[in-house]
Amino acid sequence: MPAKNFELRSFADTDELAARVAGLWLDEIESANGAGKTYCVALSGGRIAQKFFATTVEQVKRRAVSFERVHFFWADERCVPPTDPESNFKLASELLFAPLKIPANQIHRIRGEEPPEAAGKTAGEEIARFVSLNSDNQPILDLIFLGMGEDGHVASLFPGENEAAISAPAIYRAIRKSPKPPPDRITLGYAAIAKARQVWVLVSGAGKAAALRDSLRPEGRTPLARILLIRSQTKIFSDIRLD
Repeated sequence: MPAKNFELRSFADTDELAARVAGLWLDEIESANGAGKTYCVALSGGRIAQKFFATTVEQVKRRAVSFERVHFFWADERCVPPTDPESNFKLASELLFAPLKIPANQIHRIRGEEPPEAAGKTAGEEIARFVSLNSDNQPILDLIFLGMGEDGHVASLFPGENEAAISAPAIYRAIRKSPKPPPDRITLGYAAIAKARQVWVLVSGAGKAAALRDSLRPEGRTPLARILLIRSQTKIFSDIRLD
């Protein structure tokens, strides 16, 4: 895989990583605002998201960036109610939407309280109403935020899936018996992630160095490695030392 397929940016710690990514994201939103464009982003959960959301709110207060053109979707969701501590929606709602007073009509949550197949179908229909689709009926999101687990998983795309699942054309699909709890989830598929204008992967935390190193290898086998392979450009922001 040519090195140009991804850009790796390294940071001293989580605070520096979150601050830099928040600033870059606000630059993107301001650019869309200046062009009068709607801006559609898919969020992820995880520990780094907590720091990132809080840091974004701090920077918005200083920069007075408007979010009136931003529509929020999710890279994945756990099959739990929106009030459950495991809910990715709940995390974003408390740490990002509430502080920034984001209107409800700009938030398009995945209905994790429903059966995953039904929730995935509804989420795919919802995103298609707001985001332009390409010729393969995949949404062209402006930006997808992803984290990465210790096994190299991104969103709720885990290692060990068969080729039929990996190649599934659904925008969102159900995940049953996830290797991480909770077992039932809904995730964007590889095809949708491949078509986003930008994908930013935030990788932070002990125990992930081996998976990140493997993901960056041309012959890497992790889900993140697959994302890098099928995209022309992906940005990775990490506080993990690989030397």
